[in-house]
Amino acid sequence: MKLDILADNEWFVAVNKPSGMLSIPDRMQSEPSLKDILKEKYETIFTVHRLDKDTSGIIVFAKDEETHKQLSQLFEGREVKKHYLGLVNGTLMNQKGSVDAAIMEHPAKNGTMAIHANGKASLTDYEVLESFGIYSWVQFQIHTGRTHQIRVHTKHIGHSIACDPLYGDGLPVLISSLKKRYNLAKKEEEEKPILARLGLHAASLQFSLNGQDYSFEAPLPKDIRASLQQLRKWKG
Repeated sequence: MKLDILADNEWFVAVNKPSGMLSIPDRMQSEPSLKDILKEKYETIFTVHRLDKDTSGIIVFAKDEETHKQLSQLFEGREVKKHYLGLVNGTLMNQKGSVDAAIMEHPAKNGTMAIHANGKASLTDYEVLESFGIYSWVQFQIHTGRTHQIRVHTKHIGHSIACDPLYGDGLPVLISSLKKRYNLAKKEEEEKPILARLGLHAASLQFSLNGQDYSFEAPLPKDIRASLQQLRKWKG
């Protein structure tokens, strides 16, 4: 598989991960992960942070133990600037805001997280970039790196990420929900969604390592670009 490599040097590799690919192997070794593919290419690869399987965008892996230690400390010490872009359900009341709510593993639902006072401190800033009525296009900056953080925090404020099956309704984005008079093409038996996966993208990453500043941006994938194009077209 051809990878979209954003940076490749002696210390680390930064990749624009496609949606639908695991960052690292799961417990069942059910399918090849991005880390598996990178190990084939570079032999030695260390996990620094992760993206959810259905989240696209920038992820960094270290190539040696010392870099792994340094990068891990940067992430844990909140010295990495992380911006995400996401399509959320509904219109947010405030154009800007912060969600400061601790997150822990859900006591009953395996594989999911929940807001709880006994959880780990979690902070997400958000800013609405565009409003489309039933959806909003939002930029997020996360200051902590909890599992599913943006997904849990957007659910907490009543505006889950579009197409999120765990924390939202999981419903795809359809043109028929945007366009008042929508008719299926004669060849179509059912409408094809313009977005059918988690509407979240890790857009940019900034950090300093070994006296050098690094800044990466991952372009939006085709499905999210197409969704925004349709939302702008049928806005209002």
